[in-house]
Amino acid sequence: MTKLKCIAVDDEPLALDIIEDYVSKVPFLELVKRTENAIEALQMVQAGGVDLVFLDIQMPELTGIQFLKIANSKARYILTTAYSQYALESYDLNVSDYLLKPIAFDRFYKAVEKVHNQVKPVEVVQPPQPILTSAPFSAAAVPVQDFIFVKTEHKIQKIELDHILYIEGLKDYISIYTRTERIITLQNMKKMEETLPQGQFIRVHKSYIISLDKIESIERSRISICGKVIPIGDTYRDEFFRHIDNKNI
Repeated sequence: MTKLKCIAVDDEPLALDIIEDYVSKVPFLELVKRTENAIEALQMVQAGGVDLVFLDIQMPELTGIQFLKIANSKARYILTTAYSQYALESYDLNVSDYLLKPIAFDRFYKAVEKVHNQVKPVEVVQPPQPILTSAPFSAAAVPVQDFIFVKTEHKIQKIELDHILYIEGLKDYISIYTRTERIITLQNMKKMEETLPQGQFIRVHKSYIISLDKIESIERSRISICGKVIPIGDTYRDEFFRHIDNKNI
């Protein structure tokens, strides 16, 4: 996994301690420098090789706003401050996010995940080489991620994709079912559908997304997965059976 190279700039050592601790908990981040010296940080950014800057606004030598104007978008920025009145001006300078101190980890994770999604490279899938067969190219051959993170009531939880049986949408939240547990998270089905890798998961109903390789049987318009009967919605029927045909089930 390619990590985002980060620096943390703040004139308060305790604030730097918190950022350093939070960065260490996120697998796609790497803290390459923490400093109380804004000018030193600016020189690093201008030299290149820095992907993300956690930047305090009120600093003695160079304010965060001044820093942004001089750096001229050499990296992505997440501003950190105890004063909310700077929010509007900072967004005019195209910062990625604005964190109000004291910073909670879940809010920190949401901010860095947004940056990660913006800068991670898009996988380029090479077209299949001609071969002497009529078998269709399967999307399952494309590499996919192994896990997702979801926010639950008290924590951010990592879920291995291979453990997911199916996902059920219930108004403003969803339930993710594995063989051993049910995980509830505040998220809508459309967002979850976009997060999951295509070819491994498919939406079969307005309220259900399933893992294709966990299907035990299909009878008319019903799918059986680990004892659960899941309906196939009329809107999703044709696309579902196209996937099934391509997988030669």
